[in-house]
Amino acid sequence: MPFQCVAPPLIVIGCCWGRGQRAARARSWEEMQQDFQSIQETHRLYRLKLEELTKLQNNCTSSIARQKKRLQELALVLKRCKPTLSSEAVGAAQELENQMKERQGLFFDMEAYLPKKNGLYLSLVLGNVNVTLLSKQAKFAYKDEYEKFKLYLTIILILISFTCRFLLNSRVTDAAFNFLLVWYYCTLTIRESILINNGSRIKGWWVIHHYVSTFLSGVMLTWPDGLMYQKFRNQFLSFSMYQSFVQFLQYYYQSGCLYRLRALGERHTMDLTVEGFQSWMWRGLTFLLPFLFFGHFWQLFNALTLFNLARDPQCKEWQGESSQVPQPAAQEQEGVSRASTCWPQRGL
Repeated sequence: MPFQCVAPPLIVIGCCWGRGQRAARARSWEEMQQDFQSIQETHRLYRLKLEELTKLQNNCTSSIARQKKRLQELALVLKRCKPTLSSEAVGAAQELENQMKERQGLFFDMEAYLPKKNGLYLSLVLGNVNVTLLSKQAKFAYKDEYEKFKLYLTIILILISFTCRFLLNSRVTDAAFNFLLVWYYCTLTIRESILINNGSRIKGWWVIHHYVSTFLSGVMLTWPDGLMYQKFRNQFLSFSMYQSFVQFLQYYYQSGCLYRLRALGERHTMDLTVEGFQSWMWRGLTFLLPFLFFGHFWQLFNALTLFNLARDPQCKEWQGESSQVPQPAAQEQEGVSRASTCWPQRGL
């Protein structure tokens, strides 16, 4: 029958170690006991502080909601009364509107550190999980990891698309590449939704573009191997390789611009490499713009190719027809949004 240590700790120490080690082991156990009691007390204080933090979060959230509601009511009153105000009162009303806008921006920064209800997409994917990061360091680390994720996956996509285009002609490798695209864009949409919850000012067109890209990648993944697929395959892989290359260039250009803006204090620490524009950026952008707009025209060419394939009597698949509209729509939206961001800075 095996020996069972049922004796108190000091008796067990006497049984397991020699006489010379008993005193040292006994002191070690006493230190562990004291340390354990300290841990228990620290954990008790932590739980108390956590309860206090939850109460403060709820109080701040409800107070901000009341303030925002009252600001909206005040804005409506000002809008109705503004035509009847005197010239002196108009200036005071304008100053009040500026203060209200400034306060809205302050509320936005405050809410970035408060738990908020997930949107529809995050609720479907993650459920009712609180994704708000409480510290500025944690927010910036998550945003920085998002940027690195995009960079690393862009490099991987360049290599895989090059391999599928020039080295391998297999539906299996094509499916693996398209599955990677689906996973990549799905992951981007989830991470971007979390970043929005944590105060990132991500443009709506950027997120919608990734939703559309997820759908298109799924269409390519389910397209069966056949004559129509082979006619579009090389063009699609070439475009994917070019698009990843342009994204690689765009990342380094915009990350440099964003670093300079943060150093000057003109951008938020949670802004991404797709946000913000200043007139001095045109020096580098003149090199990048031809690549960007060539990609937009290539996307339109892809849509035209898919349109012709869908009209081919030999085309029996639904994938070609379902892809011809979302592709140019996504690129046109991105191109118009990019132009509307850049052109006003040029005074055009």
